Amino acid sequence: MQGFIALPFDNFSDFVRQPWVLVGVIFQIWMLVDAIRKAEYFWAVFIFLFPFINAVLYFFLVYRASPMAMRGFELPGAHHRRRIRELQGQIHHLDKAHHHLQLGDIYFQQGKLEKAEACYRASLERDGTDLDAVAHLGQCLLRQNRPQEALPLLQQVCNADSKHDYGHSLMAYAETLSALGRNDDAVEVWEHVGREHAYARARVQLAELYLGKGEKERARRELQEVIDDDLHTPTFQRRRDRLWMRKARRLLRAAKKAA
Repeated sequence: MQGFIALPFDNFSDFVRQPWVLVGVIFQIWMLVDAIRKAEYFWAVFIFLFPFINAVLYFFLVYRASPMAMRGFELPGAHHRRRIRELQGQIHHLDKAHHHLQLGDIYFQQGKLEKAEACYRASLERDGTDLDAVAHLGQCLLRQNRPQEALPLLQQVCNADSKHDYGHSLMAYAETLSALGRNDDAVEVWEHVGREHAYARARVQLAELYLGKGEKERARRELQEVIDDDLHTPTFQRRRDRLWMRKARRLLRAAKKAA
């Protein structure tokens, strides 16, 4: 009796040796691992039981649902479903500002920016003095392409504490200035960040602004240092910085061509 699918191969071993089959298997494993890491257990089960089509659906409906703008930007906090349920229960019974803030941070990291914004605003309604809530709302508005609204919030936080969130609020403030076309002010802030931290995110964006001002040599030095330092960076940090390292190498090639 012939197989249930008529394939243009003499036997199954010929089929599985096809390059596109290997690519499909790798893609399915990639989506399965991503679903498990994100605690998308229902998706993980469907990808395992009904491969390929569910892996493709997961890629478009979940994996790509996190906006590209969120990659390379982080906030503290746990990012899984159990924690969401815990916080929702605590909010229902206690309605504390910090619970709304923590829930907002999870939604932010998941790329659910409208939900995050609502949580941050709810937190500030209960405690308007919390710099974390002010800063994270500012970052959330910035990622939604609303820099004009984000600016006073991030400026308030950075004026109160320039080291807030280990410099992440200051970096968001610099990005907001750039988004508003205030590049000279942004350079000043990025240089401030660089004096206290060695974040690839900060140094690459500073180099990009140097290039925009025609300061190619300063940009090349900054980018080369970022690339050289990456060789000695812990593995977990290198994973987080992949977006910035790709951009650094691209900018460095462009700077060398322009020289």
